[in-house]
Amino acid sequence: MMVEEECNDLRLRAVAARVDSSVRHYSNAINGKDSLVDIEMSGGDMGVAAKGIASSGTMHTSFRLMRLFFYLVIFTLTSLIVLVTLHNTWPLKSVGHSTNSLDHVSVALGVQERVHAVIIDAGSTGSRVLAFTFFKSLTDNALKLDDELWHEVKPGLSSYADDPVKGAESLVPLLELAKKRIPRQSWASTPLVLKATAGLRLLPSEKAEALLKEVKHVLESSGFHTTENSVGIMDGRDEGIFSWFTVNYLMDRITEDSKDTLVALDLGGGSTQITFVPVEKETLKSTPSDYLSSISLLHKNLNLYTHSYLGLGLMAARKSILLQHKGEDGIIRSPCVNPIVDHQWTYGEETYTIRGPEQAKYQEIRGQAGRLSENRPIADHAACVKACVEVIKNQVHAPTELKSREIIAFSYFFDRATERGLIDPFKGGVLTVQEFLQASVQTCNIPNVEQPLACLDLTFISSFLTSGYGLKGDNTIKLYKRIDNYEVSWGLGLAFHVINNGI
Repeated sequence: MMVEEECNDLRLRAVAARVDSSVRHYSNAINGKDSLVDIEMSGGDMGVAAKGIASSGTMHTSFRLMRLFFYLVIFTLTSLIVLVTLHNTWPLKSVGHSTNSLDHVSVALGVQERVHAVIIDAGSTGSRVLAFTFFKSLTDNALKLDDELWHEVKPGLSSYADDPVKGAESLVPLLELAKKRIPRQSWASTPLVLKATAGLRLLPSEKAEALLKEVKHVLESSGFHTTENSVGIMDGRDEGIFSWFTVNYLMDRITEDSKDTLVALDLGGGSTQITFVPVEKETLKSTPSDYLSSISLLHKNLNLYTHSYLGLGLMAARKSILLQHKGEDGIIRSPCVNPIVDHQWTYGEETYTIRGPEQAKYQEIRGQAGRLSENRPIADHAACVKACVEVIKNQVHAPTELKSREIIAFSYFFDRATERGLIDPFKGGVLTVQEFLQASVQTCNIPNVEQPLACLDLTFISSFLTSGYGLKGDNTIKLYKRIDNYEVSWGLGLAFHVINNGI
């Protein structure tokens, strides 16, 4: 029994000695006095030590990664602040009409703010709402366009001359669309303006005033910011100036050099406008004084040539051209209309019966591939040109400078060109005046009961460009409805004005 106890005691001592030896070797290894390779440990003890060392290394690695991430965040934020500062500081300030990523960051940092404006264009053929969102710089109040809503309803406000309440109600759907586009919390600070154009200018004053009175009631209850100046008839001069600003702004042509700007031609239903910055002294000398306006742009004053020709919009011109051939029976028999046409056209609360001339004109079409020749009835293009020039002559001032300037045209200029397939309806394009002339001849030679007045419209446009503005066949014209996905409209120019100057 004693022998067994002695044996157990010897085993315990041996184990204790081995553990003590392992601890000493581990301690020496930690202190650098011995190599880890020389440590004699049991499998369990070695695992504990390895786990401790690995855990310590992992902690150091995690700390280094966190420190690196922290430095990266600081560097990124510092760089972003520097970029935003440069982006919003003259002379390194970003140029261009539309917003970019740095502008959105600027809004988030409070360097810029979102502002809105709602414009209603009450035209002669339809009413359009334009709801704009701009980013406004808090350093110099510069505006960049971020978003636009455009929608149209027909007919135009002037069509409700005998029912002004119904006319005003026709605008309610447009206002509802604007409310959906602009945040509710911004409605009270968002200016709302309605301007009527040639359609109301051509109405008797008492009817126009009755319409505008009802419209004012509707706008005042919209929730947007309105004043006593929110509703009115726009002066033709302002219409031209705001249109000119819109196209030059969207094409980034407003620079220090006036030669970079474009000539703007707008063809509406009741009137047409021309606006540009003259660069030749002869233009300033020969221009009637009431055709010149002074505006402040880019911290300098500019002399603008601008004029609106009331009654020479496409629809108003149609009426004047057609009435030249109204018979005693009340029927219009125009050389601008194909002999096969029998058409009812309503304009200005009157309906006209329109036909081709009684003495029809024909064009021989020779048969091909065994087909018989035929005599095709056509409109009389030459006589139509004469009728158009009769309406245009002695009414239009034609600066010689136009022949050497870049020209952009829109509204009905664009619409009629796309209907004939002359340009892409989505992208727009560039045409020469000669191409307009050729298109008018071709259109007059094709019987088309679906577009019975197409010959008249294209002939008037080509005659206006040549006999009115004095352009030559090789002069080019840019034609657009939208630029950079924004509508070409005087509404954008007016929105800039009311945000910067108030209603």
